[in-house]
Amino acid sequence: MARKCFYSFHYEPDNWRASQVRNIGVIEGNEPAKDNDWESVSRGGDAAIEKWIDSQMSGRSCVIVLIGAGTAGRKWITHEISKGWNDGKGVVGIRIHKLKDRNGNTANTGSNPFDHVTFKSSGNKLSSVVKVYDPPGYDSRDVYAHISDNLSKWVEEAVAIRAAN
Repeated sequence: MARKCFYSFHYEPDNWRASQVRNIGVIEGNEPAKDNDWESVSRGGDAAIEKWIDSQMSGRSCVIVLIGAGTAGRKWITHEISKGWNDGKGVVGIRIHKLKDRNGNTANTGSNPFDHVTFKSSGNKLSSVVKVYDPPGYDSRDVYAHISDNLSKWVEEAVAIRAAN
């Protein structure tokens, strides 16, 4: 049975790339908010956004952060990472900059978003524990194939890492 996972990504530049990963089908993922739904949620302010994130993460065992050029340091992505980890969920990062967007373009490599989250107890960065994968390949098809072949394994590994920490 496929694991249920929450996808975290920078919507505007990466939603096309993220949909490719979500559609692989080896895990069950959350559906992103439609533009109109997100506008409605965001009009409610931070409390409404946090409530929406809470409801979307409910029943999920892993947070998959799809890392594009501008993912790291974004307020709500950092919140989703922290919440996932603090709620005992596995957390894993996958670089998606080499997947093509709707216009056939790839992007630059982004910074590690787990460098923006620290453990209160030790001051260490979450990047010291959470893995980030940069799928190899010369073109978008190779990268997609690598993600498809390894996604479920990466999720299981993330869940195991969280259980050990």
